[in-house]
Amino acid sequence: MRLHVPKELKDFALTCKEHGYQCFLVGGAVRDLLMRRTVKDFDLATNALPRQVMKLFKRVIPTGLQHGTVTVLYKKYQFEVTTFRIEGRYEDFRRPESVEYAASIDEDLKRRDFSINAIAYDLQTGALLDPFHGREDIKAKIIRAIGNPEERLKEDALRTLRACRFACVFRFEIEEETLQAITRTAALINRISKERIRDELVKIIASGIPSQGFELLSKVKLLHFIMPELEACRGVTQPAMHCFDVYFHSLYSCDAAPAANLTVRLAALLHDIGKPLCVTRNIEGELRFFGHEKKSADMSRRILRRLKFPNAVINSVYHLIFHHMWGYDDSWTDAAVRRFLRRVGPENIDELFLLRKADQAGMCNRPASPLALDAFRRHIDRVLADAAALTVHDLAINGNDIKRELALDEGVYIGKILDFLLESVLDDPALNTHARLLEMARKFYKQRLKPF
Repeated sequence: MRLHVPKELKDFALTCKEHGYQCFLVGGAVRDLLMRRTVKDFDLATNALPRQVMKLFKRVIPTGLQHGTVTVLYKKYQFEVTTFRIEGRYEDFRRPESVEYAASIDEDLKRRDFSINAIAYDLQTGALLDPFHGREDIKAKIIRAIGNPEERLKEDALRTLRACRFACVFRFEIEEETLQAITRTAALINRISKERIRDELVKIIASGIPSQGFELLSKVKLLHFIMPELEACRGVTQPAMHCFDVYFHSLYSCDAAPAANLTVRLAALLHDIGKPLCVTRNIEGELRFFGHEKKSADMSRRILRRLKFPNAVINSVYHLIFHHMWGYDDSWTDAAVRRFLRRVGPENIDELFLLRKADQAGMCNRPASPLALDAFRRHIDRVLADAAALTVHDLAINGNDIKRELALDEGVYIGKILDFLLESVLDDPALNTHARLLEMARKFYKQRLKPF
């Protein structure tokens, strides 16, 4: 069977062959080509030793010599090339204690995780080597561990999470013995670095239907160890306007957020994570979750820090969740909209609206009416078009002007005056002139701040 591969791959393999070495395309690249998916990385396996590969090609990076791996920069591509190998005992559920070079590609394929990833493609002959029937499992849409599932998962406990990620991204089922083995070994995920866990979660969150991935993580008990706060939302009922408990509402909101926007998807997944800790009932017995946006924002920050997300992502998710509750109607004045913009930041409006749309869609897992949001957005656009001041930096005067005019040295006074001026300008943008603001600053200082 001939797979459509770049000419550069064939040229690379030909160079290996001319020097007496074998070269196979392996791993996810073969799987993705068979599934007609876009291939991002090309991994190659060869019987050439790393030092021999480094002699064959000019630009080689010794990225993993201890594991028999080098990275070859070949024309416009970057190939990860690994010598056929077998692995020793896994003592820490993360990595083999030793690596030995193998004599054949067949030995190399035996060490891989799942059948769909244990297919090799001979770049010269076009032959497929598929000793574990990976093509059949691709056709049947099955994730199956190679050999004894529990032993294979214990070699690297991240494989429990990878199996769920593959099932979610490819919309496959996990074969029953493999599924049961994942459930039995779920606690071993605690032995894996948070960075590796985070990277797998990001791929689930960016998939077509992340709710299916998180439901699978819950089913096999992995969610209990990775994100117990989300698991705690299961069974927490909501007011009548909601069709689902907090858990499923969170999952479906994540589904509804744009797949390409990780920040909004994370915010949608976690925006109600604090509700179980905020649930109350009013005197009529109706459910209420007062303050859940602040609680959820705080919890989201702790969760994302624990999972080693970048600070920029953590801060953005926190901000979106903290400000995701508002109740706009046509009684809002321009001043009210300006205060809203000051509070949330005009630069965050697009993502905040995406989160609100996802939140609404997650209420009953169907798109919500955009009418109210559209009206609010039009009002925001009108206010922004007026170019009114929204922060102290937009005022016609600054702290130095006040300091000179009032002969002040106390920074705290200057800050209070600027805040007062901004509040005044938010109500009436016409006040934002240099002369008018200086006059207001003098009066405010004299009447409200000046010591006796």
